[in-house]
Amino acid sequence: QVQLVESGGGLVQAGGSLRLSCAASGRTLSRQSMGWFRQAPGKERAFVAAISRSGSSTYYADSVKGRFTISRDNAKNTVYLQMNSLKPEDTAVYYCAARQGAPSLYYDYDYWGQGTQVTVSS
Repeated sequence: QVQLVESGGGLVQAGGSLRLSCAASGRTLSRQSMGWFRQAPGKERAFVAAISRSGSSTYYADSVKGRFTISRDNAKNTVYLQMNSLKPEDTAVYYCAARQGAPSLYYDYDYWGQGTQVTVSS
């Protein structure tokens, strides 16, 4: 079992930055590929970014490429999502997720956090 807890969400003005953290407990995080997803009101949960177990490979949705950066610190069992140049359309609940296989752009993760709200005002 892996327990995931997100933090770092909040209210920010357009153009601002936030860094989300996802702290893992249970199984060693280094054995898990990690992903970030988001869900805006009335919309389906959508892929944002993913990172391989070693951190050597990263993947991004086109909508966040160049603005968001996913990273991980396996020694701290934590994954991060640095979000820059935020836009109102980035407003959503952000979830981190873990899976034992390769990073995935889909919902096929084994473990999910409870989510953290990010609100970007115009």
